[in-house]
Amino acid sequence: MAEKPMWEQIGAGFVQHYYQQFDSNRVLLADLYTEASCLTWEGQGFQGKNAIMEKLTNLPFQKIQHSITAQDHQPTQDSCVISMVVGQLKVDDDPVMGFHQLFLLKNIDNKWICSNDMFRLALHNFG
Repeated sequence: MAEKPMWEQIGAGFVQHYYQQFDSNRVLLADLYTEASCLTWEGQGFQGKNAIMEKLTNLPFQKIQHSITAQDHQPTQDSCVISMVVGQLKVDDDPVMGFHQLFLLKNIDNKWICSNDMFRLALHNFG
């Protein structure tokens, strides 16, 4: 079997690391963001490592477990990697919910960081 393209290896490695950290100790996610990073969480925007980490560490649950259903990765024209993730998550004793998350990864000083991060629960209001 042929080796996956480098951008796909970078994206898949980042996704695995991100959710492992998110599920075990969200404080460790700080290393993945910079002061220029942006997060949109359920339509609410945050910019900079401190604002992003304040949001992520103050989410209203004690435990979470992500299960990735699918992930897609593409190289961008400016040598970044864009990753789209679809999966399910379980928070505390709540029912399982679907989610979508998109990451734009950028190499700064030989380290891949999350430049942009967009998250949405896959909830539908048909009413």
